[in-house]
Amino acid sequence: MNYNTHSWCSCGWEIVPLRQKQIKRNDVSNKKVFVSGCYDLLHSGHVEFFRQASQYGDLYVGIGSDKTIEALKGHKTMYSEQERLFMVQAIRYVKEAYINQGEGFLDFLPTLDMVHPDCLVVNEDGDREEKRRLCSERGMEYIVLKRQPREGLDARSSTELKQMTSQLPTRLDLAGTWIDQPYVSCHAPGWALTISLEPTFEVRERCGLSTSTRNTIKRVWPYQLPVMDPEMLARLVFCLENDPERSDGIVSGAQDAIGICVPGLARHYYNGSYWPEKIEYTQDPALLEWLEAHLCMIPMFPRRPGCSVVEGKDITPVKVQALAAAADDCWDAIQHRDIDAFAAAYKASFEAQVAMFPAMIQPGVQDYIDRYSAMDGVLAWKMPGAGGGGYLALVCRDREHFPEGAISLTIRRSGM
Repeated sequence: MNYNTHSWCSCGWEIVPLRQKQIKRNDVSNKKVFVSGCYDLLHSGHVEFFRQASQYGDLYVGIGSDKTIEALKGHKTMYSEQERLFMVQAIRYVKEAYINQGEGFLDFLPTLDMVHPDCLVVNEDGDREEKRRLCSERGMEYIVLKRQPREGLDARSSTELKQMTSQLPTRLDLAGTWIDQPYVSCHAPGWALTISLEPTFEVRERCGLSTSTRNTIKRVWPYQLPVMDPEMLARLVFCLENDPERSDGIVSGAQDAIGICVPGLARHYYNGSYWPEKIEYTQDPALLEWLEAHLCMIPMFPRRPGCSVVEGKDITPVKVQALAAAADDCWDAIQHRDIDAFAAAYKASFEAQVAMFPAMIQPGVQDYIDRYSAMDGVLAWKMPGAGGGGYLALVCRDREHFPEGAISLTIRRSGM
């Protein structure tokens, strides 16, 4: 067995395989097959993917670096890159594994320059036009495998494993938000509309889904919310997050705690104070199913370090009144299940937010808006929370018009 410790790619970066294994195969074509991924929460689905990919030739694996994964997903890895390298290299279907030294979505390019594979293999979730184009340019075969478990085993995914460890919900603000800050509602009172979401997807940090509030909850209830009155629970969470000894002087808006803790669709009325004067919510199954059939999210990029969305804010009574009016219209449209009115109010609320906080549209955000707003069946769009990045939350004509790769949402009902 050859224990090489260092090699160099043509671009000068050092590629460090853990060890090299000689694998005997019936196939003597000596084709090189390449796959790439994070492999942070390694599971049987990954192993089966490696097994299937290895049927096409000697399997080489590129592993996302800690730095790249944190930049793309907005959170640190569960396991370090060296630990992930060790685990992947130990799998018998893998000939060699490397830490990718590139950046961004195609961080494996330097590894390709060294390995010179004959084909790139991805699963259905990883199928992208950019990868197809890359293979065409390099004369590589492009293979898409269906995601299927090994016979006799349950299907596994990294998202599922994360759900098994924590069932804490998150929230999506629909309209009127920012009005939960007294320096906004002092100009005009109004409602904020939120929905509580089941964590059926990876809830990424710094992406507008109340992860700071959610992390505060984890300190007390790591796995699930306690069974108690949701409004009282929201008050407890709000007080816990806004410790009077906080040195930064920032008070988190109540819409985060309420949006997470109050199930279904909620609206909360603010009038110059941090806590709303009243909270109303509904769990009408037909209404929530209607929302789920029209709302989805597109992952963008995390809000960048040092980004200040309040820089350059311009808050006036007229602009706050427009925000409040859009929230009223949004609530009415949802009650009547009027998709066109809902989309119009949803979009108007976002436009009112941006008029007051133009820094919500950070570099790169408009590119996503331009791309998805032009798609057939996409009726309206906004960013969750304070914006600056994260997700693009879309209103679509129906599920059939959800863009490829969009995240479907499951609204939390009480008792779930």
